[in-house]
Amino acid sequence: MKTIDELLAEGVGGKRVFVRADLNVPLDGTTITDDGRIRAVEPTVARLAEAGARVVVASHLGRPKGAPDPAFSLAPAAARLGELLGADVAFATDTVGDSAKSVVAGLADGQVAVIENLRFNAGETSKDDAERGAFAGQLAELADLYVGDGFGAVHRKHASVFDLPARLPHAAGGLIATEVGVLKKLTDDVQRPYAVVLGGAKVSDKLGVIDHLLGKADRILIGGGMAYTFLKAQGHEIGSSLLQEDQVPAVQEYLKRATEIGVEFVLPVDVLVAAEFPDLKTKAPAHPATVAANAIPAGQMGLDIGPETGRLYAAKLADAETVFWNGPMGVFEHPDYAEGTKAVAQALVDSSGFSVVGGGDSAAAVRILGFDEKAFGHISTGGGASLEYLEGKTLPGLAALED
Repeated sequence: MKTIDELLAEGVGGKRVFVRADLNVPLDGTTITDDGRIRAVEPTVARLAEAGARVVVASHLGRPKGAPDPAFSLAPAAARLGELLGADVAFATDTVGDSAKSVVAGLADGQVAVIENLRFNAGETSKDDAERGAFAGQLAELADLYVGDGFGAVHRKHASVFDLPARLPHAAGGLIATEVGVLKKLTDDVQRPYAVVLGGAKVSDKLGVIDHLLGKADRILIGGGMAYTFLKAQGHEIGSSLLQEDQVPAVQEYLKRATEIGVEFVLPVDVLVAAEFPDLKTKAPAHPATVAANAIPAGQMGLDIGPETGRLYAAKLADAETVFWNGPMGVFEHPDYAEGTKAVAQALVDSSGFSVVGGGDSAAAVRILGFDEKAFGHISTGGGASLEYLEGKTLPGLAALED
């Protein structure tokens, strides 16, 4: 896999370089609520611009239905990238149409443009190879070179991620190189004890990584909405908490296997409960109650791990030499249900081991809850990509960058 260092050494001055970034940032209207992914790719864009390249940045945002949708415009991300670069960034209002062609043609050496959301074109995500390839061919007309640096999308077989690199000389950007290097520390050269913390809403999203990590991790800590399926699998009543009933047999099998091979599963011992989901817009006080995890009352739903569980998880992470964390412990967006996620984050900060925060909501939580990103070993920009890498899957976007 060619690196951006090698590409720069060969010279990019005057060349149009297509950078497939991940600018898929959360928006409140047109306001970016977490710019972490933009800041992550900015160094690659800056290096190319400083070397005299004409940089064309492209990304997806959200899940539009293959047609323009103002709610998913990349215009706010383009403006924020310009602020970080300290330079004007041109913006094309389409992907491969007249605006994109005109904006790219108007770039001078060292200038940067962002084209509109790639998913406004159905060819980007099409499962039909010919349709996807046709869109990749149109994108290729905008550039001379390709740099893949959107780690959060490398697990997708999409036109700009998989098909386009085959049509242009290509290299991996600095962000992807860093992400892959970190993930190898979690798979090929693990320092033990190795602890994994998994949260988030659905256990089904994590089944593959649990299956793969059962043979690698020393202990697995479970929180978030997925914890209640585990508690149900142990025979406990969970009230009206989130439950994936169809996953209970699989979870029971994982718990059995873990016991047989000596992997420690750590589940909540207490949880915060309420009768209804909190209002995340007004953040009105929710007045939750703390109950034992094996005694959740009927009509009550678990919304965060409790304080005793927070202390337990901190103790289980204290001696870990390697920690991978993916998924919040509760509804951290509401202050009444943020303490569990804070407890895990603080435990990683206090640990002397190498900690990796696995993208998505976990990365957003770290920033929203006021933690210094530098206090963690690495904060990934790609939750889904990280999980699939840890599952041992081949990621299309990485495979496409191989020479």
